[in-house]
Amino acid sequence: MDEIFEQLLHLSARTETLIAVYDGHDRLRYANSAFRSVYFIEPDETPLWPDLMRRNFELRRGTVIQTSNFDEWLRSTQSRRGKMGYRAFETDLCDGRWFWMTEAVQKNGWMLCIASDITSLRAHGRTVRQDRDQAIKASYTDELTGVSNRRFVMARVDDMLATAQHGDNGCLAVFDIDNFKHINDRLGHHAGDVVLRDFAHRIHQNVRRNDCFGRVGGEEFLLVMPATGPEDAIAMVECMLTVIRFSRPLPESPDFSYTCSAGIATCVPSESASDLYRRADQALYAAKLSGRDRVRAA
Repeated sequence: MDEIFEQLLHLSARTETLIAVYDGHDRLRYANSAFRSVYFIEPDETPLWPDLMRRNFELRRGTVIQTSNFDEWLRSTQSRRGKMGYRAFETDLCDGRWFWMTEAVQKNGWMLCIASDITSLRAHGRTVRQDRDQAIKASYTDELTGVSNRRFVMARVDDMLATAQHGDNGCLAVFDIDNFKHINDRLGHHAGDVVLRDFAHRIHQNVRRNDCFGRVGGEEFLLVMPATGPEDAIAMVECMLTVIRFSRPLPESPDFSYTCSAGIATCVPSESASDLYRRADQALYAAKLSGRDRVRAA
């Protein structure tokens, strides 16, 4: 086995195919020379993926990122990155090259990335495919907050339930911002939008790579937590509620704060997505009845 591993490392160092491995925290743990060259990574560097993308964006190199707000782009991209076991997509580089990249993700969050240069292939259709990819991205993204939308996050609920059939645990959390109508009525809809964006940003920062967080409508959000037991899910959500308590999102109202409530349901074999959602929503209702700003489990 050691000999096979040594040969794989030797072969990956010689190939022009880009090969990289990220851990569950999205830190680069291995990259061959081809990958490091394309993304300007020093031989001894092991950067976090967001830091790498930010650095290259600021220096206008590496992946083409068409945005005027990097943080919004990052939040939108991370809301989909690593949420599926496998995906393939095209990516453009600032130097004009064009790559076909695949991502394979394990249950523990480790990801294998492989990319091949396809600049010379079917270049005449490149713009059309870029427009298609942008349209697909938009169809999975909540326009206001930049996180996943209902369509994308519910698909991840289905994925989690499929793995639950094989004995893997998983939990679904439903979040609802407390007294949101009162915030809109008292401070205006602009302030309400700021609160929604602040909530999405702060929760998203505390979401693991394998989890999926998205807005499903109004002030309601879902967090899909595959391979997670109820005790761990409750602990994570309680930490998220604490983060929200300390937020002060309105510069013009520095004393303003807000809270949220959450309900959690654990996957049951043969259960449908709507049934799991309903149980999590019932737990959320119990959290609201018991005083808000807390989490309850079904």
